[in-house]
Amino acid sequence: MKINTLRYSFKQGFINIRRNLLFSLASLGTIIACLFMLGVFYSVVLNMRHEVKMIEDSLTVTVFFEKGIDEQRIMAIGDEIKSIANVDTINYVSSDVAWKSYVDDVYNGDMNYVQNIFGEDNPLEDAASYEITLKDISRQEETVTTIKAIPNVRKVNSSDGTAQSLNSISRLVGYASLGLILILLLVSMFLISNTITIGISVRKDEIAIMKLIGAKDSFVRTPFLVEGVMIGLIGSIIPMILLFFMYDAVVDYLTAHYNVVANLIHFVSTAQVIKGVTPISLLLGIGIGFVASFVTTHKHLHV
Repeated sequence: MKINTLRYSFKQGFINIRRNLLFSLASLGTIIACLFMLGVFYSVVLNMRHEVKMIEDSLTVTVFFEKGIDEQRIMAIGDEIKSIANVDTINYVSSDVAWKSYVDDVYNGDMNYVQNIFGEDNPLEDAASYEITLKDISRQEETVTTIKAIPNVRKVNSSDGTAQSLNSISRLVGYASLGLILILLLVSMFLISNTITIGISVRKDEIAIMKLIGAKDSFVRTPFLVEGVMIGLIGSIIPMILLFFMYDAVVDYLTAHYNVVANLIHFVSTAQVIKGVTPISLLLGIGIGFVASFVTTHKHLHV
């Protein structure tokens, strides 16, 4: 009996979709547009966060020491820095390494030319430092304050403005995407609700007879729930297929035709995008279809 009821519910659900084809297609199209936009924004945000993470990983906090402190004290300062929870990596740069790096950057590594100007002395003799990367760039100010409080630390260089800008951009994109997607989701629920309402209106006399002969509300409601869920399910699968093919095509086009994009942006793979957005899309699509149809049937089935 239960199998027959389930078969009947699915059959009637598909009949309802076909009977109200125009409204079903409108609901389906809106969900597809909504979830495709979700996929697009998700891929943009994912790539932006990936790029921000790479920039964050490249941002360093440089710690300089007071003049004249010995190597043992420098190592002790390093141990204190390592104990700070937000410190990810720490690299000691000796004064000799700092000087060599400066010569490489400014004088293209021409040590003979440099020695003619500065002699054998190292002008950066007191420029030994620690280069530090952080686990959470948003806590950079707090971490820098902690490092500055360590005795014998002379100066700490950090990129506060860059860190704040990265966080602001990431939040702005996230909020804008969330707002637009929420609007599209509400429109989708409205259209599905209208589709279900029309289906109920068309079958109003039939439903009344079914209830008079003892049909339970759950029996009457299930075909409409199936209709809403099927619209949501189909509407969540199609945009993921479109995104799968279009993401690769767009990335290939951008990297092939715009060298700046290819050099500046490191795109995440299609697999990463689809893996992340598919569960969200299916959950939203099926959820929208179910909730919209459940609320509508609950409201209109008192016949």
